[in-house]
Amino acid sequence: MSLSENVGGFRTRMGQAFVGSRAVFRGHDLHADLKDLDWIELYAFGITGRRLTPQQLRVLHAVWVFTSYPDARIWNNRVAALAGSARSTGNLAMAAAIAVSEASIYGRGIDIRAIDFLQRTRRALDQGDALDALVRAELQAHRGIAGYGRPIANGDERIAPMMALLRELGLDQGAHVRLAFEVERFLLEGRWRWRINYAALCGAIAADFGLSAREYYLFNVPAFLAGMQPCYIEAAERSPGATFPMPCTHVRYEGAPARAWPARP
Repeated sequence: MSLSENVGGFRTRMGQAFVGSRAVFRGHDLHADLKDLDWIELYAFGITGRRLTPQQLRVLHAVWVFTSYPDARIWNNRVAALAGSARSTGNLAMAAAIAVSEASIYGRGIDIRAIDFLQRTRRALDQGDALDALVRAELQAHRGIAGYGRPIANGDERIAPMMALLRELGLDQGAHVRLAFEVERFLLEGRWRWRINYAALCGAIAADFGLSAREYYLFNVPAFLAGMQPCYIEAAERSPGATFPMPCTHVRYEGAPARAWPARP
């Protein structure tokens, strides 16, 4: 659609606010048709245009809950904490912390690559390709597989509770979830010894729920948010600058040596 076709109005299929009257959300009256929706149900509906089942919504709640760590040492939480230490507003602190959650290794970048790999691999397997060849090709192309291995630990503490929930709800046998663990088995039996991590499992869950890579990415934007607020609050309650202070004596400096400056005349 050209620019000229959009002059003089705003065409949308998503919704519109009729101020003083009503608000339309994807063709539904927000205050009448959707008033009883859980917030995350509305959030997922806004992204996908579909109404997910109660079981699926419970799992998606857990995706966020199981990764809400109020640890200010974590890279994005640190931003929230430092913002509190600098006496920034909570809104700016959260916005900055969510922005750096785009990290390609630990954050949203790995989410996209994980679900993309699992969806591509599932389609290729359905067409008759062999799993070992597909995994080896991914390793050769990227020297790793998104969602497998973990730089800071051998294993992921979130896998067990998430799998327990999936088994409870009868959602543990989805095609992508089973594939995710088949890939882990191949990597563990080979020379790589990489275990599945949270990114691969959650990507597999999202794929089984019918989410695209973009939909899954958008759903996960606030995934760390619940852990950020406590970090901001605690830092704001301390003296300004008292969160992660770094004295000069703790910096390993390897630059030019100290110099004597001539006195001003």
